[in-house]
Amino acid sequence: MGILEKISEIEKEIARTQKNKATEYHLGVLKAKLAKYRSQLLEPQGKKGEKGEGFDVMKSGDARVALIGFPSVGKSTLLSTLTNTQSVAASYEFTTLTCIPGVIEYKGANIQLLDLPGIIEGASQGKGRGRQVIAVARTADLVIMMVDITKGEIQKDLLTAELEAVGIRLNKKKPGIYFKQKKSGGIKFNATCPLTRIDEKMVQMILHEYKIFNAEVSPVFSFYLSSSTS
Repeated sequence: MGILEKISEIEKEIARTQKNKATEYHLGVLKAKLAKYRSQLLEPQGKKGEKGEGFDVMKSGDARVALIGFPSVGKSTLLSTLTNTQSVAASYEFTTLTCIPGVIEYKGANIQLLDLPGIIEGASQGKGRGRQVIAVARTADLVIMMVDITKGEIQKDLLTAELEAVGIRLNKKKPGIYFKQKKSGGIKFNATCPLTRIDEKMVQMILHEYKIFNAEVSPVFSFYLSSSTS
């Protein structure tokens, strides 16, 4: 069974599982598995070390910004306007087929701007070159979503869904939890706040799903299970 099939099966099981006190541990492990498989979608396919042609751009400057959007929404034009880099722009779709980097100099800082190929619906599942594009976006310090002004809300919702499917959450804070993996000592859990939907047993089950058996974990503010494992 491939990764996409595993993701589909887990999503179906989560959907048909009634949420209550008796099932919260089971749902927590399912969500941990789902997050793990979604991350694996972005790992290079084929031989070890093999990378997508034209996507291996070295990170440089003080920050990296990725332009992401559907084809022909103006990403290449914006890159060429803001930097000295010429990214080919045309009236037809899929003009940009690789990752094109440029540099913006602003108040003494060098900001690397990446023009990424347009993605299509289903990119997170491998359609087009979606996985390579999203994998590069994940390395950015800032993601700028570009949309067609006549289809703004629709494209925004679709792009958000594609990114969240592989763990990129735009404009959201990270879960309030301290985590540090260790070489020995087992799992050390120290809650510094009241917990409503998670406990030490749940944390251990989630970490074991990731083959982590030695770590320090400390929630720093109260949160729900859906926030910590989604």
